[in-house]
Amino acid sequence: MNKRYQESSKWLARAEKTIPLGSQTFSKSRVAYPKNVAPLFIKRGDGCQVWDADENQYTDFVSGLLSVSLGYCNKAVDDAVIEQIKSGVTFSLPHKLEMDVAEKLVELIPCAEMVRFGKNGSDATSAAIRLARAFTKREHVAVCGYHGWQDWYIGSTTRDLGVPEATKSLTHTFNYNDISSLEQLFYQQKNKIAAVILEPMNTHYPKDNFLQKVKELCQLHGAVLIFDETITGFRFSMGGAQQLFSVTPDLATFGKGMANGYPISAVVGRKDIMMLMEDIFFSGTFAGETLSLAATKATLNFMTEYKVVSHLATIGEKLQTGLAQIINDLQAQQWLTLCGHPSWSFLIINAQGGYSALELKSLFLQEMALRGFLLGGGHNLNYSHKSEDIDALLISYREVLNILMQTIENKDFHCKFYGELLSPVFKVR
Repeated sequence: MNKRYQESSKWLARAEKTIPLGSQTFSKSRVAYPKNVAPLFIKRGDGCQVWDADENQYTDFVSGLLSVSLGYCNKAVDDAVIEQIKSGVTFSLPHKLEMDVAEKLVELIPCAEMVRFGKNGSDATSAAIRLARAFTKREHVAVCGYHGWQDWYIGSTTRDLGVPEATKSLTHTFNYNDISSLEQLFYQQKNKIAAVILEPMNTHYPKDNFLQKVKELCQLHGAVLIFDETITGFRFSMGGAQQLFSVTPDLATFGKGMANGYPISAVVGRKDIMMLMEDIFFSGTFAGETLSLAATKATLNFMTEYKVVSHLATIGEKLQTGLAQIINDLQAQQWLTLCGHPSWSFLIINAQGGYSALELKSLFLQEMALRGFLLGGGHNLNYSHKSEDIDALLISYREVLNILMQTIENKDFHCKFYGELLSPVFKVR
């Protein structure tokens, strides 16, 4: 047992007795972090710093899977939640905060005319799909990107165990920046597609007016266009990627960082479609829970006052520029790819020299954790990250990517990696 992660190992053994996989979330579990050579539990956080079960400290570039947009224990958000908790959390009738936050979202988001809250991204995307089906009286859906765990979407992935075949048959995938792949779906499923749902951007920027062409196809074929802005919302722009790229969808879903880690999501969009919320059944006891609403109101106000989106773009550009230089210096473009928006960028490690991508990424995570950095699949920046954090990350990147390069050249992976390899979940980006 690695002494550095002794408590993490003990906690995992204990957790697995009562919790499948030892975690509530695949992306936080031992399939996403190499066991014995990376932390598996966090005790506390402050700003962009976290401490694991063994009291090792890390600069966190995972940011609660992008839900922490300002940093851990942000005072403005904490104060708003503490003040609200004094008068109650969940009530027997609606609370004024529901109106306050809905009005703020309508003010900020181009497509938002009405708003309905949920608790996570899967709530919001599933509600949007049901709305689209009710509005169009059609059943089929075209999808691109990741949209949560519910049957209608996850049945289109390799994680489809337990999803009925009848449900799987209604969902069809198309490729980002490949408008012909969507045109083909409309041809194959003529007058059957209720909705096209996609992340407006993930690893790559839209090319050749792709988003506008998607919108035009939806209008031509009578389908509802849904932007899943669970991540891009309040990150790429205060009004989301739809504002950044000047393409307004019919419906959009938001979540993740809108409450700095508190559980809330939202479906927003055209009033004529949103009014069907009165007829479909999308209803939950905790959708109007006031602590998350108070956190959302405080988070959005903080973002506006302190120009959070601009800050994320600035430090993200510094990170991308520095990392691109390292990759160029190593002449590693064949197996290292940098992509994405500055506020949410990715270092993609590909197979090289007889080693799989999972092997190389496992070694990468081991070495970055040793240097005090918690990383996942990308650079999930939050407002607490400052220029000096980027400088420190780049120094470690140069060291660790050099180690990977030497490992490939010397073919001595098994002499350098001491843990258990990562396991694939499924690939959507």
